[in-house]
Amino acid sequence: MLRINETLAIPLTEIEITQIRAAGPGGQNVNKVANSIHLRFPIAPSSLPESCKKRLLSSGDRRITGDGVLVIKAQSFRSTEKNREDALHRLRLLVLAALKTPKKRVPTAPSKAARKRRIEQKQHRGSIKSMRRKMTAEE
Repeated sequence: MLRINETLAIPLTEIEITQIRAAGPGGQNVNKVANSIHLRFPIAPSSLPESCKKRLLSSGDRRITGDGVLVIKAQSFRSTEKNREDALHRLRLLVLAALKTPKKRVPTAPSKAARKRRIEQKQHRGSIKSMRRKMTAEE
């Protein structure tokens, strides 16, 4: 089980983890050992709450495919186990972020004093600009 918070956990059976060869740290082992981790998590059939699934799918994250599968590639470490932990940690952070309900925006209007100041500033700027013009004989 991948524990997300006190009330939510994702069964590891829903997460597909494969080892792949990757560039990066590894020295002479890099061409022989598959230390990189490729994590695939299908969002729609998962046990996540519907609101969380909806937020994840609509997030526009480039790691989510058109089929609704979240793909995380971890290759920061030489150890397979550390890369596996890193991938699971990144999945956990993504789900945690999707669990938070976005704050509803309360529309506000400028105050009467702010509107008055804005008009006064516009008039002031206009008068400064009009002073730059060449004076004619009539003025």
